[in-house]
Amino acid sequence: MDTSIRNLTALELGELIKNKKISSVEAAQNYLDAAKLDFEKAPCDETKINAFTGITEENALAAAKAVQKLIDKGEDLSPLAGVPVLIKDNICTTEGYTTAASKILGGFKSPFDADAVTKLRAAGAVIIGKANMDEFAMGSSTENSCYGFVRNPWNLSHVPGGSSGGSAAAVTAGLAPYALGSDTGGSVRQPCGFCNLTGIKPTYGSVSRHGLIAYASSLEQIGPMALDARDLAVSLSIISGRDERDTTSSIEKPFDFCDILHGSGSDSLAGRIIGLPKSYFDLPELNENVKALVLEAAETMRSLGAEIREIELPLLEYGVPAYLVIACAEAGSNLARYDGVKYGHRSAAAETIEEVYSKSRGEGFGAEVKRRIIFGYFVLSSENFDTYFLQAQKVRGMIQEAYDRALEDCDLILTPVSPTTAYGIGERTDDPISMYLGDIYTASLNLTGLPGAAAPCGFSKDGMPVGMQLTGKKFNDGLILDTIMRYQQATDFHKARPSISRRIFSEIQAEGER
Repeated sequence: MDTSIRNLTALELGELIKNKKISSVEAAQNYLDAAKLDFEKAPCDETKINAFTGITEENALAAAKAVQKLIDKGEDLSPLAGVPVLIKDNICTTEGYTTAASKILGGFKSPFDADAVTKLRAAGAVIIGKANMDEFAMGSSTENSCYGFVRNPWNLSHVPGGSSGGSAAAVTAGLAPYALGSDTGGSVRQPCGFCNLTGIKPTYGSVSRHGLIAYASSLEQIGPMALDARDLAVSLSIISGRDERDTTSSIEKPFDFCDILHGSGSDSLAGRIIGLPKSYFDLPELNENVKALVLEAAETMRSLGAEIREIELPLLEYGVPAYLVIACAEAGSNLARYDGVKYGHRSAAAETIEEVYSKSRGEGFGAEVKRRIIFGYFVLSSENFDTYFLQAQKVRGMIQEAYDRALEDCDLILTPVSPTTAYGIGERTDDPISMYLGDIYTASLNLTGLPGAAAPCGFSKDGMPVGMQLTGKKFNDGLILDTIMRYQQATDFHKARPSISRRIFSEIQAEGER
């Protein structure tokens, strides 16, 4: 079996399928074999990445065959037609289970597809399975899952980031060419930073949230994760656009990124002003190696013609507290529906209606979800509402104003994705505050609704990936992706692959020889 295709970007693979150098079925089977190899390993196997919660082989091969028939007829399809894709387990699909990595939703089969999934299917995408994640997207390390933790392919003793860690780990290891994640406080961008991927949190309202299991409705967005910016451009153009079922949907037509996909190939950034917020680089928690590599990326952009300008962007230290108050308050409300009565887990030990509620939720929810629900109820209580929730909403408005002012003086804002590289598994599980502060560079964008993307910009001295983050004005997602694309044409960081991907290739070949 040819395993080399799993070094390709999604667009490169799509081009091979379009030109009939490989069939959609062959591509799907190749990725399915790799995914199953990891999925079927014992939980105690220290080489198990554990990126999948389920694999939908039969459905995937049927979809691949259907797409191949259209390709053979010469129909004009999406550049990603026939290309496999992985879907985060909190995004509804009619095949397989959608559990949000929680026991309380164990065995739940969605009767409908999320809008983003419907649009991917219409474009000819082949869904191969569901990705592991932090339960209900609550976490920054993908250690809070009823399926067990996910390992970072660059170092199997380290976390891949979260909550979309399964999506990131799978793409990094060559188990999927691209994937969908969701981003509530950095859950697409931070795993991309930890795993050497490119990923975007789109402008709030540009991608429908219909079919995304709710955690914090005013903050979260579905976003793609891939090997480079061109893959993001085409996948985001597919899943974006109007959806009447989502009242926050705010663009009439999907993004059109033809200029990015079919540009001249120039890597010039002439005329673009990129702001460097001084306070973001003076943070005591910022690792010096991370700081140096992000500033080096700024110099690379300067060499490509961009103007690098130091800017003021205050209120950094208030982003995470405001985010946590608002997110947990919304989580307490959204997760109240899981009560053991209508659907989901129901405790066999419950004998009264009160026990149905308390025992079902007690058994079904994990520790981090319980922590956030309880905190959410606390800040929404009548005695605390004005002190916490109302103040957090005021801070949210102030942060939005600060970003708006900063973006008057520049086109984009460059920061690190995270203060550190990926840390060890179990290293922060007993220190939730330290875990939350890892989102200090990402959470503010969810409060503002602004688009932000992560991209590789180097490797630390211990060989772990470092990511940079670019932020732009609302609905200026294209400028962000175009800037990253031009940066990636001048650099090779995004082309690096972890050694485990080669090991997986060898294991598949050995399995085939048997």
